[in-house]
Amino acid sequence: MAKTLDQKIADAEARLARLRLETRKQDTGRKIVLGGILLSAAEHDPAIRAWLLKQVDGDKLRKVDAERLAPLIAKWRKMT
Repeated sequence: MAKTLDQKIADAEARLARLRLETRKQDTGRKIVLGGILLSAAEHDPAIRAWLLKQVDGDKLRKVDAERLAPLIAKWRKMT
């Protein structure tokens, strides 16, 4: 039996939703990998660490993000 136009639209919307989810997963994966590389570099390279500390200074971070990063930032400040 042939699908109705509404069924075809629903199928297309479901496929689009799956593609959007896959895109978000790929983006999240890239962020995790790059974040890990950056964190490792900051532990070993004072220039990168100083740059990151400069990036998080002030009110550039949301409160919840600043709280999440506080122990790491404190550690890095002691290292400089």
